[in-house]
Amino acid sequence: MAAAAFDPSTAHLALPFFDEAHRALARDLLPWARAQSVDERDDRAACRDWVKRLGSGGWLRYCVPAASGGALEKLDSRALVLLRETLAFHSPLADFAFAMQGLGSGAITLAGTPAQQAAYLAPVGRGEKIAAFALSEPDAGSDVGAMAMKAEATADGFRLTGEKTWISNGGIADFYCVFAKTDPDAGARGITAFIVDATTPGLDTSAHIEVMAPHPLATLHFEGCSVPRGAQLGELHGGFKLAMRTLDIFRASVAGAALGMARRALAEAIRHAQQRKMFGQTLADFQLTQAKLGEMAALIDAAALLTYRAAWMRDDAERSGAAPAGDLTAAAAMAKMAATENASRVIDTALQMHGGLGVKVGTKVESLYRDIRSLRIYEGATEVQQLIIGKAVLRNK
Repeated sequence: MAAAAFDPSTAHLALPFFDEAHRALARDLLPWARAQSVDERDDRAACRDWVKRLGSGGWLRYCVPAASGGALEKLDSRALVLLRETLAFHSPLADFAFAMQGLGSGAITLAGTPAQQAAYLAPVGRGEKIAAFALSEPDAGSDVGAMAMKAEATADGFRLTGEKTWISNGGIADFYCVFAKTDPDAGARGITAFIVDATTPGLDTSAHIEVMAPHPLATLHFEGCSVPRGAQLGELHGGFKLAMRTLDIFRASVAGAALGMARRALAEAIRHAQQRKMFGQTLADFQLTQAKLGEMAALIDAAALLTYRAAWMRDDAERSGAAPAGDLTAAAAMAKMAATENASRVIDTALQMHGGLGVKVGTKVESLYRDIRSLRIYEGATEVQQLIIGKAVLRNK
């Protein structure tokens, strides 16, 4: 059944976490998302299409601040959560395209020079440039300090040598925010960020990675890739903190995407249960079905409250400076962990409720089953979130 047949519930917009600007955003996005129809059989072509549509629709303006043509004065976590939740409900690939514009340019928003922000952020907000965030390496995923890629100072700038992998938008991005070691012996304290245009000689983005829920991924090879001194992003050796600050903004939005997928799975399960006839009644008439639907709804609402709280805390701290950074990080970790894990349970239950149809390629619950799996891994696997939360609990006792 087409996505246009469903709308996610908007009851959560009445919660005190949101203000009228957020409610208006969500209400305006719904009819736009319903009206879109993108052929997603080629994930790379589809992502390019989605970026153009999101840009022309004005939605990518929420990925950049007002000074660079953005819709709001600063990046707003609650807006990002609501956008990703709605987009993921209709198309996880649309959500991916939106999210990577924000994550891929987030470090420039936080630490870019005026010249860097002028060159990259406005085109990102219009959908004219595709962004990417290049942090992970074959042996440096959760352990960022183990990064092996080097950036050696030259007379004119830096020479980058090494490899990045699992890079979203790899191969279709116009530029990459790349993190490399400028002091190889300093661990996480020796990392610096750089902006590398896709056309830079020495950068090879052709090694595409195929995954179970298709979206653009690639391994990037840097072979003596020279960038000017003006490509340095933020402070020398300040790359680790910049990467973590960027991820902190967008981690709660990952939870928003998981909520959107879970809400869609619940909507699909309700529809199927009400229509499926068996033993003289519908599947929805069975108490066991009702219990499963009730559990799914509770899992979604529990995750939603953690997600909206984390986004509200980050926005409130940005405005007032009242909340300690550690509390924000733990709250975002709780949201990301609960939303992705709960969504996996909800989608699995919806698939089970569909019986054989649930595993038929092309059905919505089958694609959601594949789409949700990576969210429990990227931007910090569930186990990493557990460690973050555990350390925060010990620190605060």
